[in-house]
Amino acid sequence: MLQFIDTHTHLYDEAFLGEEDDAVRRATDAGVGRMIVPDIDSSTRESMFSFTRRHPSVTFPCLGLHPTSVKEDYQEELDKIFQCEETGIKAIGEIGLDFYWSTEFVSQQQEALRAQLDLAARRDLPVIIHSRESTKAILDILEDFRGRGLRGVMHAFSGSIETFRQIERLGDWLVGIGGVLTYKKASIAETVKDIPLERILLETDSPYLTPVPFRGKRNESAYIPFIAERLAIIKGCSLEQVASQTSTNAETLFNI
Repeated sequence: MLQFIDTHTHLYDEAFLGEEDDAVRRATDAGVGRMIVPDIDSSTRESMFSFTRRHPSVTFPCLGLHPTSVKEDYQEELDKIFQCEETGIKAIGEIGLDFYWSTEFVSQQQEALRAQLDLAARRDLPVIIHSRESTKAILDILEDFRGRGLRGVMHAFSGSIETFRQIERLGDWLVGIGGVLTYKKASIAETVKDIPLERILLETDSPYLTPVPFRGKRNESAYIPFIAERLAIIKGCSLEQVASQTSTNAETLFNI
């Protein structure tokens, strides 16, 4: 059986309440033997760690403050991250900027992002970047960190090939490709033709962004092969090549 890595899954989300372990079993049965599990904020962090502790060597935790969780108390949230002593952290994420849902805390989001990028640089960890309606602002901030060894993935990448090339110039950056790739008229399907397979990671973002043929239902890591199959068709390569190269990419970036 081909082996895949889901580089972005929230199987500890309340959408899986009571079914988390079954979701892991379904994923491993589908050949998705390892999963990167991003953090959101302190309200769900212990649930995340409890989940990843139950599945060592299969699920790998991250640490970060999601931009939509940045509010008035963002400094307190950051302090909890800086003070966290959990071992086995594989990335700082999910972090970034989101100007789609709200622009009320734009400056706070930017400050939180800078603080967490600094933490990643100091701890020599990759980052998982969330970007929505905020590409230029994120690129400007990443430019300020050029030369500090930052590396990571642009989660749920949906930009143009021009945007990808801008990201490439900033250092060792990959793009996360998920279920949107399987949607009709998805622009990323055209863009991904020109993105080298060596720069691509597979992800589900479960329970969100479910791929065809399950669109409209809860997403889960077991659906990674459907994304991989679509990517192989678009790239004109074998499914084996997609599985092997994207897994190598993930192993290298996240040190798993």
